Amino acid sequence: MLKWALIFLVVSLIAGALGFTGVASGAKTIAKILFGLFLLGFVILILLAWSAGQLIF
Repeated sequence: MLKWALIFLVVSLIAGALGFTGVASGAKTIAKILFGLFLLGFVILILLAWSAGQLIF
């Protein structure tokens, strides 16, 4: 999921540089949503590992 967020971020940056503001805005929104979902999943997995007593850090 993080890979797709980075891909949409790059698409957004390239589209913005070329003047395609609509495409850049849409790609930016998708990248932000995917990154937020990635962070939410990461936090949930860390909390589950901590509650099980198997935190790797």
